Amino acid sequence: MKVLLIDDHPLVLTALQAVIGNIGAHIQVAGVGSAAAARRAMQEDPDRDLVLLDLALGDADGFELLAELRNTYPAVPVVVVSASERASDVIRAIDLGAMGFVPKSTSHAELHEALRMVMSGSMYVPPSMLGLDFARLRRDMQLEAEAAALAAAGGAPLGAAARAEPHQKVPSMQDLGLTPRQAEVLGLLLQGLPNKLIARQLNLSVETVKDHVAAVLRALNVSSRTQAVLAVSQMTQGQGGFFPRRPPAGGA
Repeated sequence: MKVLLIDDHPLVLTALQAVIGNIGAHIQVAGVGSAAAARRAMQEDPDRDLVLLDLALGDADGFELLAELRNTYPAVPVVVVSASERASDVIRAIDLGAMGFVPKSTSHAELHEALRMVMSGSMYVPPSMLGLDFARLRRDMQLEAEAAALAAAGGAPLGAAARAEPHQKVPSMQDLGLTPRQAEVLGLLLQGLPNKLIARQLNLSVETVKDHVAAVLRALNVSSRTQAVLAVSQMTQGQGGFFPRRPPAGGA
């Protein structure tokens, strides 16, 4: 298993290399300190099994690099490892295709569990995110953005948006009542694949995939792919990987 670490802080990079390397002798860990070095490393060896990405890089915006890696290497899962624990950063990372988000305050044992979940095909989000009302959180994020824009324009701030609170009983995967095909579509959706690649993977038309995705969102009672990812994380976290691993490079 080949892992690429991307972090511009030498001490953090060295510590992560040691932690990941201690998981097992079968793991080969390479570390780079910049987006430019990460691009070169992936070009030289695109057959990676996992990328761990810090968002605070000196030579690039971490979110932009995340999007670039997911677009260029869709078969390689990317997990964000960040000092940030903001819910908005977690949601944005998952929007851009991250398979997990691990705060740097996470224990070594929890990091190992997060990587195990990702490599088994599941998503990982911080336990503090589980059970949140993500529709409300997205509205709060929109209000915060509007407040920032108003303040930048010289207007009065709108005030802090209300914090989302846990409120719902999380259903189980068995409660969803998905057909086998819908479950397959959900598994690929959770891997960050767009409808076109899901259609190619399952030998379906794009329109048929759209219908399946819509049915899955209805079953989860959510309105977006990101909300679906987080909802399934609530159901499966701590229960092991639920979905099959991402297809190998070239198979998407």
